[in-house]
Amino acid sequence: MTAEQLVDAYKWMTLSRVVDERAFTLQRQGRLGTFSPTKGQEASVVGSAMALTVGQDWIVPQYRELGACLVHGLPLDLWFMYWMGNMSGGRIPDDVRILPVQISLASQLPHAVGLAWARRLQNLDDVAIAYFGDGASSEGDFHEALNFAGVLRAPAIFFLQNNGWAISTPRSAQTAASSFASRAQGYGVASATVDGNDVVAVYEVTKEAVARARADEGSTLIESITYRLGPHNTADDHTRYVAEGEMEAMAEFDPIVRLRTHLISQGLWDEHRDTELLAGHARRAQHAAETAEARRPHYSQVFDHVFARPTQRLARQAAETARRHGQEPS
Repeated sequence: MTAEQLVDAYKWMTLSRVVDERAFTLQRQGRLGTFSPTKGQEASVVGSAMALTVGQDWIVPQYRELGACLVHGLPLDLWFMYWMGNMSGGRIPDDVRILPVQISLASQLPHAVGLAWARRLQNLDDVAIAYFGDGASSEGDFHEALNFAGVLRAPAIFFLQNNGWAISTPRSAQTAASSFASRAQGYGVASATVDGNDVVAVYEVTKEAVARARADEGSTLIESITYRLGPHNTADDHTRYVAEGEMEAMAEFDPIVRLRTHLISQGLWDEHRDTELLAGHARRAQHAAETAEARRPHYSQVFDHVFARPTQRLARQAAETARRHGQEPS
């Protein structure tokens, strides 16, 4: 990565962390729904996203990839709207190549392969990267998607974030395999394991996978070994299953601290710029959250973005709902 890219990576990673903190506060105030923070995994998410081409390649997220979505152009206010229960927040702008957040584990993986394969059939040079966790790799959709990708040589990248936990299930109880990456071999898919707390290493290994995909050399499964510095989500109490002192010890490998230390040592950053950057992030997060809150959801949104052309049944339901709210159906 160039010096400019390293500084950009730091800016995206710290923005993700600041938004997490703002969202966590809003959730505790009852102003935002349950969500999963990215804390501790910022290098994994941002480094991989920066290895793709914005506006050309596709991001297929699960629910912990805020940084990747921001890098590829998702408006921050839409992210807040989604987690506030406003369905309009799930409507991705037409010029942003990101699929909606997926809560159901691994169900986005076959979609990612289908998307990548379809673009190849159209003689386009797109690559699709699908994010998921170690727990999702135990779902049937994961195995079906890898088999599909292997047979079709689809230009897809499976980015597995091994953060040590599948909610409260430790990695040791998740699989007896030597690594999650080793599962790729059985499907004829290339694989790689990377230090997920090293943004440069993540960028490089993802860049290689992108090059393979564009060269029609098939898919790649990347196991990014990182650590979740907090709960699975805001409804989880990680202190019930994480050993005392473990998280404090792992905080020494915080990817943001690691990158900031490197940038300062190279003369690319300083404390004054850091203070200004974080203050700017805080203002941006607050403004986006306030903008999202001001856009109150309307009951009729439940019928929007379901079908391009609403079915007769959906139209009847929408009309009946409007009448119940004392309004004439449109």
